[in-house]
Parts: sequence; structure tokens; C-alpha cells
Amino acid sequence: MAPAITAVGLCKTFQVPVKEPGLHGSIKAVFRPSRRAVDAVRDLSFTVARGEIVACIGPNGAGKSTTIKMLTGILFPTAGEAVVLGLVPWRDRARLNRRIATVFGQRSQLWYHLPPADTFELLGRIYEIPGPECRARVRLLVEEFGLGEVWRTPVRKLSLGQRMRCEVAAAFLHRPEVVFLDEPTIGLDVVAKAAIREMIRRLNREEGVTVFLTSHDPTDIEELCRRVLVINHGRLVLDDSVAGMRRDYLETKILRLLLDRPVDPPAMPGVTVLKRKGPGLKLAVDTTKASIDGVLRAILAMGSVVDVTVTDPPLETIIAAIYQSKGLGAGEGGDGPDDDVEEDR
Repeated sequence: MAPAITAVGLCKTFQVPVKEPGLHGSIKAVFRPSRRAVDAVRDLSFTVARGEIVACIGPNGAGKSTTIKMLTGILFPTAGEAVVLGLVPWRDRARLNRRIATVFGQRSQLWYHLPPADTFELLGRIYEIPGPECRARVRLLVEEFGLGEVWRTPVRKLSLGQRMRCEVAAAFLHRPEVVFLDEPTIGLDVVAKAAIREMIRRLNREEGVTVFLTSHDPTDIEELCRRVLVINHGRLVLDDSVAGMRRDYLETKILRLLLDRPVDPPAMPGVTVLKRKGPGLKLAVDTTKASIDGVLRAILAMGSVVDVTVTDPPLETIIAAIYQSKGLGAGEGGDGPDDDVEEDR
């Protein structure tokens, strides 16, 4: 089966106004603005299989949203090619839009002064979904996403979490084959994030929808995705599984122990005490210098272990390690314009 998404050598260059200092520069900026070329995406190539959930991550300005806008036909690329569901997005946008959906976490497709029910009805007509089929689909989404209590409430009165549940549900109304989610959990509390993740996971599992996700929340990637694309300065610096990222770029494990009594932690090379409180210990273990088994044996020699967990550090720590290994600054943003810039539509 052909991939759901294929990108080959995608590039996007923006012409950004440059303001010269002083009054003369301000006047010139109005009548004859100077511009400079800024590369937001550079030679980006990857494929996404049908039914896959892939995360595209990187610092602000790395080119993630610009990539989504090219894959959905909102932006024309400066160079390169892309195919989504067998169609070139910027040439076949009208046909493609009936088979994909896009959710931008900071932008809404819901009518601000109307309840979600009215927006869903309007979307059903836009996508020309037959009445009985549309009503059945709406009932399913309202139940799955828990929208009953907000269904007749104007969007302006909804909380951010309630609104985002409606946004994601609306994206699945016309049974899209590919869904692009750009920061779908931004600004949400822990409960709302967990609910949206579960909905995305369920619809992927039950309907086979392909999901292309960008997020700054490591938990989104860890719970939803098996594969990650890491972008920096508009370039693809890593394409790997989440498990592979942990294996290749993380040598530290977090060891949490509850003992039967307080003890002094073992003085061992590669073992760092992160926290010590009563009978509880939290240790960082560099597995290149000490084994988890060896650390546990040393602690068991001091007393009985009531409980123990071994975990990896957060994904953001792994991403920082990737940047360091590639010679990139962990906090570097792309040198392109803000991802919200939309030109050359």
C-alpha cells in the first residue's frame, strides 16, 4: 500500500521585511521595504505509512507548522514535492480537503458565538455528508468525546479544554483518512490532555486514520506515537522510533526506591542522588558506568526494598541529548519566521 504522506526535498523560503534603523528606515519600510530570504523548511524528506501516528517535534520556529501547511495545500513550497493520499496538496487542495482534516491548537474552526451543534451541522453540509449518516456520526462523536453537556452552549462560553474536545471531534466528522494535529493539547490541563489523547488513540485504532502530530508536550509523543521526526532549522535531524530514541540517546535511568528504613545511598560511580527523604530515595544511574542490577544489589545489602521503579527521564531531556549529539543547541529555534506566517498561498 502506498504511504499516506510522502515528502521529497521540501523547501519553503519566505521573504521577510527588514526595517532599517532611524526615521529614514521607517519611511523606506512603508514605501520601499527591504526584504531578506529566510529558509523555514530545507530539503525535508520523509514518508508516513497509512494508519501510523507520527510526531514531528522541534523547537519553536523549526518549521513544523510550515511543513503541515505545505502538506495540506495552504502553502506552496519553494522547491520539492509532496504527495498526500495520492494527491499533490497545493495542486489538488479541493479534492484533498475532503479526505484530510487539520486542527491548529491556536486557531479555531468553531463559530465563536454559536454552539458546537451548529458548527457540526454546517460542516456536515460543507462536506456533503448525507443527513442520516451525518446525524449518526455526530451522535457517535458526541458520545466518544463527551460533548453532551456543552453541545448547545455557545463556544465563547466554553473552557479551553471543552473547546479543544469539540475541535478534535469536528476534525473527525467527515471520516478523514489523514489528520494533521498542530499542538492539539496546548494550554490544556492534565485531565483534558489525557481525554484528547485517548480519543485520538481510539479513532486511530478503530478507523485506521493516519495522524501527523506536532507537540511540545513529551507525554503526547510518548503515549500516542511510536515514531518521531525531529526537525531543527527546517531540516530533518532524526527519524526514529520513540524506543530507538531512548536506546540511542539516553544512557541515564531514574531509580525510585522505598526502603523499610532510611539508609545512606551507596557511593558508586555513575550514581547521583536526586532526592532523599526518610526511607525514600531517587537516584539517577548512568548505565555506562553502573548497572541497575548492581545498584539494587548494593542497596539491598543495606536494607529491605519495599517498592522500586525504574523509569527514563522525560522525552524533552532526550531531545536535548539529540541536539547535543548533532552539535545543535538544545534551546535553538529555527532561523525562519514564526510558524504562523502564511504567505504565497
